[in-house]
Amino acid sequence: MSGRFRVGAALAGVVVLTTAGLVAANWATADTRARNGPQTTTKADGKPLVPDTLEAQLGSDSGVVGSYYDDAGELVVAVSDLSTAALVRQIGAVPRLVKFTAKQLNAVQNQLNKLAMTSSAGKVRSWYVDPISGTVVVTVPKNARDSITERFLSRALANGGRVTVRPAAGTIRPTADDFGLRGGVQVDKNTGYVCSLGFNARTRKGNRIFLTAGHCTSGKPSFSRNGYVLGNTYTSSFPGHDFGSVGVIEGWDQQGYVEGWGSGNVAVKGIADATIGSTLCKSGKSTGWTCGRIVARNVTVNYGNNRVVRGLFQHTACVEAGDSGGANMTGNYAQGITSGAALIDGQCLEKSGRTNESYSQPIAEVLRSTESRLILAN
Repeated sequence: MSGRFRVGAALAGVVVLTTAGLVAANWATADTRARNGPQTTTKADGKPLVPDTLEAQLGSDSGVVGSYYDDAGELVVAVSDLSTAALVRQIGAVPRLVKFTAKQLNAVQNQLNKLAMTSSAGKVRSWYVDPISGTVVVTVPKNARDSITERFLSRALANGGRVTVRPAAGTIRPTADDFGLRGGVQVDKNTGYVCSLGFNARTRKGNRIFLTAGHCTSGKPSFSRNGYVLGNTYTSSFPGHDFGSVGVIEGWDQQGYVEGWGSGNVAVKGIADATIGSTLCKSGKSTGWTCGRIVARNVTVNYGNNRVVRGLFQHTACVEAGDSGGANMTGNYAQGITSGAALIDGQCLEKSGRTNESYSQPIAEVLRSTESRLILAN
């Protein structure tokens, strides 16, 4: 690998998290619960300023690259022109000028998506449009010098300043592991692997289902809990996306709560859209309740062996094998379902003194695709 691609020393990867080789991860900064709802900036009229609403108000051709919460809790909007910056300031958010337009950066990400799916991304871990740097961030493990990885990076770096390459630690993979149903509890596959339950839901037709990771439902297994049958796979999507649903037989009490692992169960009151800088906590069979922050959205992740997943968000809560499919929450609002994480010796990165690198499937897309709605707390 040439000097301009060299990003470090120790090879590690990303994984889906099941106990027989697939693992789900989170960046865990503290074992504390986020008690508040989705973060918002308040406008001058006292009404909350929600990132997605703001971006919709400005329009898809406005030059908005993306938005995020800064350390002070202010909503910052990355824009590529002065006129949009003025509009952002009028609406009540903080504009930040970046060099490239959303159209330019999205074109780079789409190019890399196509290359990964038609050829291979090698050991390159992920890539996404980052509103903080105003570039497409490409992450790659240290010491990844094989020819396929170099070819992918060469294509990426041909875009010049529109791409930033960053080193990555750990091995990334999906995170599945070998009566009252709550998000985050263990569910067992008839194939011997173990995953976590995400959220309970009902389809448009009224069918009882629970949502989990798509790599957990791949192959359409049946599921059980504590030796008792739960039901069969209803839908499954992996790779490309990472979500699935499982039919729940009569007799199980589907609850609108997420397992709090000793800190009290968390009521599910609705859904939220991942915004960079938001607090996020996850519930899973292996690591319990861990918390961090969202650091990127619409991330394309390469789990290896041509298993490329698009549209994930990245966060810093600790996740390990068996956490796959578990619930991700901001306060009482569902954010997503655990997909995968970077691990070193089977453990999340914080246990090696690094920042956790975890990936989750946004909940809104899951609900649209399965034509379902969450069961909420009474």
